[in-house]
Amino acid sequence: MRILLLILLSLIALVQYSLWLGKGGWLQVRDMDRQIRAQQQANQKMQERNAAIDADVKDLKQGYAAIEERARSKLGMVKDDEIFFQVIKSSPQQKEK
Repeated sequence: MRILLLILLSLIALVQYSLWLGKGGWLQVRDMDRQIRAQQQANQKMQERNAAIDADVKDLKQGYAAIEERARSKLGMVKDDEIFFQVIKSSPQQKEK
């Protein structure tokens, strides 16, 4: 009777081992769930970034206003009949002198 009890306990321990630590066990499933959630968050951020880039591309394709605005702000371009003024902010060291 003791041998039967010992065999049953060892089988239960074997099943529990595979449930918790084996391939496809509880710990591995929990880790995979964490990885999936992290990847979904990263995907959401990338979808938002892609949507913003897509909106910029559509805006640039549709009209010249966006192209002109980018040329002015990023490249510092001005039209022929405009006068360019550059305002230089003084640093705290220059104010002391």
